[in-house]
Amino acid sequence: MPEVPAGSGPRRRAVLVAALAPLAGVGFGCSGEAAWRTPAHGAPGAPGAPGAPAGPKDALVMVIRHAEKPYAGGVGRDAEGEDDPGSLAGRGWRRAERLPHLFPPAPGSSLPRPAAVFAAGGKGAAPPARCQQTVAALATALHTPVRAEFAVGAEAALVQAALAAPMPVLVCWEHSGIPHLIRALGADQVPGTPATWPDRHDLVWIFTRRQGRWSFRELPQHLLPGDV
Repeated sequence: MPEVPAGSGPRRRAVLVAALAPLAGVGFGCSGEAAWRTPAHGAPGAPGAPGAPAGPKDALVMVIRHAEKPYAGGVGRDAEGEDDPGSLAGRGWRRAERLPHLFPPAPGSSLPRPAAVFAAGGKGAAPPARCQQTVAALATALHTPVRAEFAVGAEAALVQAALAAPMPVLVCWEHSGIPHLIRALGADQVPGTPATWPDRHDLVWIFTRRQGRWSFRELPQHLLPGDV
């Protein structure tokens, strides 16, 4: 039987436990908090890097344009059915009603259910009602409020709030302000990202930030007849 080394026993075991205790915290951090830590300073997407968005965590931001508005000379309808040129057209209301089907609760869906919903609001020059009308039914289905405190033109403040919100985030915005929103995210140079929003209402733009780097993909909504 091998000889027991000098210094072994309860006292030596106590010293080893004390020395190894800090390493136990490292293992916990790798499996939990480490995935959400801020990237190293100067890395792409890290605080302090040129054009980087603020935020210490990975992010998933989905962007949609408001649903269809009236054609030139047409009149939309507000939520009470009254004529309102700043509201959605009939097809726009049908899209809004079906929008919850785009984010089903079933696991494995192509689009995750938003944890926070933003829509253009505030006191901007562009009519904010259409964006809020577009996501109203979805927000009801998700049991979450629509955050509409930011006007078109305040994309930098919107992005700061969106990146601080629970993920995933959905933003419904005016098409003219979406390029400013993407630049505020720091994702405008991501390969494949269009420079402007096309003349369509049936798309979802998905921006995913992992380890400080943004990626982009586009998905069709396929909610109404005639959607591409």
